[in-house]
Amino acid sequence: MPRFYFNILSEAGSLDDLEGTELADLDAARIEAVRDARALMSSAVLLGYDIASRSVEIRNETGDILLVLPFSEAVKRVG
Repeated sequence: MPRFYFNILSEAGSLDDLEGTELADLDAARIEAVRDARALMSSAVLLGYDIASRSVEIRNETGDILLVLPFSEAVKRVG
């Protein structure tokens, strides 16, 4: 199974995923990114922060960017 890396991007820089996650394909990685973004936004809202301007960058094992998902889209998407 391929390994995907989920980096969090903000105006201040990036928080890199050094472990990655093995998933079946890019669609499964997109669903995981939506879940991660929703969980991070939920936690931030409880603390009084708005992090909707951040994004999740999905990379493959060779470091290629496969998809960038803005947190704001994670609210709208099903998955």
